[in-house]
Amino acid sequence: MAMTPEEFYNRAVAAADDEQRLPLARMTGWDISPFDQDGLRVARLRPPVLPEPPRHGEDPSDCSSCRDRDKGIWFDDRWRLTRIAKVGVPLVLMLHPRDHYDLADLPDDLAAELGVLSTHIARHVQALPHISRAHLYRVGDGGAHLHLWFFARPEGQSQLYGSWLVIWDDLLPEYPADLADTDANAVADALVASYGGRRS
Repeated sequence: MAMTPEEFYNRAVAAADDEQRLPLARMTGWDISPFDQDGLRVARLRPPVLPEPPRHGEDPSDCSSCRDRDKGIWFDDRWRLTRIAKVGVPLVLMLHPRDHYDLADLPDDLAAELGVLSTHIARHVQALPHISRAHLYRVGDGGAHLHLWFFARPEGQSQLYGSWLVIWDDLLPEYPADLADTDANAVADALVASYGGRRS
């Protein structure tokens, strides 16, 4: 059984310094870290807040993803794909079920589709010129409606490897929207050809 929120917090604080700051993460020493360790400090770990505040869209009637179920660059009857604007990497796409589901309550048939569809999207992102990898993320703390992120890692940028990519994305200057639109359209067209569905 997992620790209670209080047990987890107390155990973490016991490992902290006099200011209740934990040591720097091992990841900050990796050569792909966007931060120099010198002068970097870990924020204080705050005590648990219970009950947790509701995520956006816990009530489907107030869910923006449900309201936007007909917006995107690609659709089929059960899924939609959108392009996220104002990012630093060449392309960020998001896959959403058109109906209100989170990952844990996704019916088995949609879960199976999710696996196949995610693979097709990753293939098409990685087929774009000058893109080496499609990173796939699902977090779920901000919104109750399932949404999967696809980040295109630019070719040759080995410092953007791995889990730091989303941090680098936030630090990099905004990628030109016209180039991202062209690549997003190419992915959507390829998805229609390989998986089905339709363009917007």
